[in-house]
Amino acid sequence: MKRINSNILYSILFAFALTLFSCGGGSKKKSDSSESSDAAPATSALEIEKPQLTFGFIKLTDMAPLAIAKELGYFEDEGLFVTIEAQSNWKNVLDRVIDGELDGSHMLAGQPIAANCGFGRQANLVTPFSMDLNGNGITVSNAIWDAMKTNVPTDASGKTIHPIKADALKPVVDKYKADGKPFKMGMVFPVSTHNYEIRYWLAAANIHPGMYTADNIQGQVDAEVLLSVTPPPQMPATLEAGTIYGYCVGEPWNQQAVFKQIGVPVVTNYEIWKNNPEKVFVMTQEFIDKYPNTAVAVTKALIRAGKWLDDPANRPAAVGILSMPDYVGADSVVIANSMTGTFEFEKGDKRSLPDFNVFYKYHATYPFYSDAVWFLTQMRRWGQIPEAKDDSWYLETAKKVYKPEIWTKAAELLVAEGKIPAGDIPVTDGFKAPTTDFIDGVEYDGKKPNEYLTKFKIGNKDL
Repeated sequence: MKRINSNILYSILFAFALTLFSCGGGSKKKSDSSESSDAAPATSALEIEKPQLTFGFIKLTDMAPLAIAKELGYFEDEGLFVTIEAQSNWKNVLDRVIDGELDGSHMLAGQPIAANCGFGRQANLVTPFSMDLNGNGITVSNAIWDAMKTNVPTDASGKTIHPIKADALKPVVDKYKADGKPFKMGMVFPVSTHNYEIRYWLAAANIHPGMYTADNIQGQVDAEVLLSVTPPPQMPATLEAGTIYGYCVGEPWNQQAVFKQIGVPVVTNYEIWKNNPEKVFVMTQEFIDKYPNTAVAVTKALIRAGKWLDDPANRPAAVGILSMPDYVGADSVVIANSMTGTFEFEKGDKRSLPDFNVFYKYHATYPFYSDAVWFLTQMRRWGQIPEAKDDSWYLETAKKVYKPEIWTKAAELLVAEGKIPAGDIPVTDGFKAPTTDFIDGVEYDGKKPNEYLTKFKIGNKDL
């Protein structure tokens, strides 16, 4: 009964939100707290070269800016008529954007970077917009949790202390190894944040996640944990079937494991790397060159959507939208577990985690070069980039993919229209300040990628 009541609550909130915001009608401006009733007209001042657009996404909560921009009419405000289509897997997303079947898509941050630097299918893909920060978790099966729980520190009341490091998993992996049994975990794609996050978490505890070579494109050379690809919506079923013993995935598929009582999320990527970049919105360079105003208009709509999403008062309505079958389609209660500022680990252990999903604050939408460089370091660390590169190569490659100039033009237009404050545009050279906000405390400076690689015991080192 509790579940039914919760669903009714979110349905009511969603219906109320749709009435209030009119989802494309004339009153939707009131949904954006930065816009007053006498704001500038909604019509875009840009000459739109291609108004009819089709975008792709995978059924994850971090596709939210696309859903919100469509449902609240932000695309229409820019003279854009957008169709949003769910895709089956990340390879399909990549192929359809490259082949021109999609005008753009929600994509893994590593995909456009890999496409430009030699790993996997090659194409000139670019991103003017970073979709979110954080949003992933690592979940293990109930049996693995029972085995590793004895190694997890607790406080005086017996409550698990977070973050949980992979040190607690290492004795379990060692026992599997001693018994001659492979320890199998899942991630969503070879160049996904999930792959690099689970590898980072494991390697920080001296568990080798495997190397990529020309002969082993699965990345399992010397691996103590065998990582394989599973599409995000299939993760819980694959875990339940015993095909894998754990996985790294975005929401709502960690909370789904809790909801179904088949697994326990042990760590979030917020704890692995605080406020890490996650998904990006991607188009081809050809599209950007051919339709520059359209690219700016799309970015404007997505920036507004991110701003709306980061108002906590709007999250219940966002949950209702995302639970619709055309978007994520998961139970609203499951989506709400993480989207409304909490995260449930072991069943009943729900904790406050207000920054688990960030869509706007901390300059989340700005495409920082230093984010792209981090992904490149991980591709080199694990052998996806087979040869050493100098520091200048990392920056040059980042600049081919990340296009802050498009984001800035879009943001400046929004400022002029009164839709965002001028202070929301970062004053930056494209690099975030060096940070030690990682689970192992290692400092990352995006301007010194090769020096960064030398700091790790496991993986390629180039100095």
